Amino acid sequence: MEIRVLRYFLEVAREENITRAAAYLHISQPTLSKQLKDLEQELGKKLFVRSNYSIKLTDEGMLLRKRAEDILEMVDKITREFKALGRVTGGDVYIGCAESHLVKHLARVIKDFKGRYPGLRYHIQSGNTEQVTERLDRGLLDAAVIVEPPNLSHYNYIAVPGVDTWGLLMRKDHPLARKEAVTADDLVGLDLICSEQSMKADIPRWCGQKADSLNYVGSTNLFYNGSVFVKEGLGCMLTFAHLADTGADSELCFRPLRPVLENKMYVIWKKYQVFAPIAELFVRELSEKIGESANS
Repeated sequence: MEIRVLRYFLEVAREENITRAAAYLHISQPTLSKQLKDLEQELGKKLFVRSNYSIKLTDEGMLLRKRAEDILEMVDKITREFKALGRVTGGDVYIGCAESHLVKHLARVIKDFKGRYPGLRYHIQSGNTEQVTERLDRGLLDAAVIVEPPNLSHYNYIAVPGVDTWGLLMRKDHPLARKEAVTADDLVGLDLICSEQSMKADIPRWCGQKADSLNYVGSTNLFYNGSVFVKEGLGCMLTFAHLADTGADSELCFRPLRPVLENKMYVIWKKYQVFAPIAELFVRELSEKIGESANS
């Protein structure tokens, strides 16, 4: 299976049309059609359902699309890394990141580092711990910032200074907005939104068996989307402080949980990982600078 053919396959999958894909790829339509048929024969599976006007992926085609995207992302990353060898003036660094006000520490390191390596290009990919560690393990990320203790057998880590404090985000006209803090009993009967990761780990850690009485109507792994749902009256969201605009002009307010529930953040990277030169320099500096901040 050739990388070139995988690129052809992905372009056809995106366009859902052989003629348009061939024009974009600057090859003839018969050549492209033959490459796709050869790929199907090689895999022994039908990848497309063809009609007069378009083509759609089969279930096997959907699986190959996901795998091909991962493979080509890795190939492109390797290509960029080798082009940067011997001339560490810049390059690409890939970081998975939880949503937290503590990422300000990451931003400060990037700003300082970019002052000395102006060719640095940073790529921040948001997600929960499971999502970012999966990409880290597959070599698609250089480092990750997560909000739960790391697996010390797999990762090197450094703790980020500060903590994230949990609370309830709600509309200002909600009855609980009159309280200074929110308890587990207050949450019973409410329509709640929370990340799936925190439903399973953080909230039960806070309220124990009462977690079984909570009514989760939805989940989200991106704070902003959840906050829009809260604003539209779909429920209240369990989330970190300092993420929402709760100023005088906002429709939203935030109340901390009682007893207090907090999370630490950690920067992690794979043990024995071989980095591109720019990524190695950056991760080293990230570790040193955040370590200095934590000690001070």
